[in-house]
Amino acid sequence: MKKIFISIMALMFASLTAMADDKQAAADFFKNYVNAANTYSDTITDMYSPKAKIIREVVKPDGTLVDVDTDTATYMKQLRLNRSIAKVRKYTNEYRNITVTPVAKGYKVSSERQPKGETYWLKSYQIVQKQPNGKWLIVEEMMQTKEQIFLRYAK
Repeated sequence: MKKIFISIMALMFASLTAMADDKQAAADFFKNYVNAANTYSDTITDMYSPKAKIIREVVKPDGTLVDVDTDTATYMKQLRLNRSIAKVRKYTNEYRNITVTPVAKGYKVSSERQPKGETYWLKSYQIVQKQPNGKWLIVEEMMQTKEQIFLRYAK
């Protein structure tokens, strides 16, 4: 009986250790994402699942919110096109209040982001998932924006 109890405790400890390691890996992945985004790296497009759910939550001037969904291919095209403009403008985002929470699909990394030169903070989250090959990918992303141009894509 004592051996069974010790075996169960060892398995539980190993599971908790693996979960803590994955949680830290998810947090590290997010840090790498922020660095890649803020340095206009080509690697940013490799950080998304080909079937990622991409949501831009537009904050309208009256405070109401409108979700604008896009497919990954369209979003990657927009990223590539806008990268040079962002680089010229030295556009970056600062993140704060970063939390990593286990969810069914992986880990949810929630934060607030502040576009450079702005005084406001916007909600943001990514769900990141460890792939069978060990690589982490963004499988879902939501970022609030005050850019009203996104409303033209709302359904």
